Amino acid sequence: MSYQTITLEVKDLIVRVTLNRPEVRNAFNGRMLAELREVFLGLRERGDVRVVIFTGSGTSFCAGADLNWMRQVKDYTYEENLKDSLVLAECLYAIYSCPKPVVGRINGPAIGGGTGMVAVCDIAIASSAAQFSFSEVKIGVVPACISPYVVRKMGEGVCREFFLTGERLTAEKAQKAGLVNQVVTPESLDEAVQERVDQLLSSGPEALKVCKDLLEKVSSLPFDEARTYTAEVIARLRQSPEAQEGMAAYLGKRKPSWTDDTKN
Repeated sequence: MSYQTITLEVKDLIVRVTLNRPEVRNAFNGRMLAELREVFLGLRERGDVRVVIFTGSGTSFCAGADLNWMRQVKDYTYEENLKDSLVLAECLYAIYSCPKPVVGRINGPAIGGGTGMVAVCDIAIASSAAQFSFSEVKIGVVPACISPYVVRKMGEGVCREFFLTGERLTAEKAQKAGLVNQVVTPESLDEAVQERVDQLLSSGPEALKVCKDLLEKVSSLPFDEARTYTAEVIARLRQSPEAQEGMAAYLGKRKPSWTDDTKN
């Protein structure tokens, strides 16, 4: 399909989703959020995709909300603002809950809502040229829709500091805070991303899907419920064709069959 604000490239079981509004540093508007949600929901059923690379075109990852879009929402009613904000909330959840691992290739600044798009990636690898900021308080609003993901990833204590101050963060400080997993030079970014992608492609596709679901659910369960839930998860998986193949390959000292798919 053709999109106005993003591009989609599929090759060798990898899909690259690129924010494609470089003229405004990939700032998002309603159309971009709707297109992203559509893409990530559509990836759920694609058998030709096992890993997602999520990045931005040009020199920025995402500058947050588009200024022209903000001019429109400034005069919205509460009902209109609620409907509009739900578009962002649903877009973020579609990325976060995608059953395919999402590797963020953070090629440049991620500001405001753009930091939320970093937070919903499973693994975020940032260029040392990238900067980050929860700048919403500087214009009298708050990082509301992105907060469930950022707080879960970075912790409340760190978020209290960065949400309240709107401080501009270097890539290294963002890594220390837990927002990104790795920082590399701009020249090494693609190599570092590919290394992570290769790690993911060597793992069982169904296991990765279940692992993402487990991570989303288990932290909110009380221990008495988690005990049963986690035992049921592993009991079901052990009987699955993928796990049977994986365990047989391990015991037989060979590579599992799904690694052959990456050679096609």
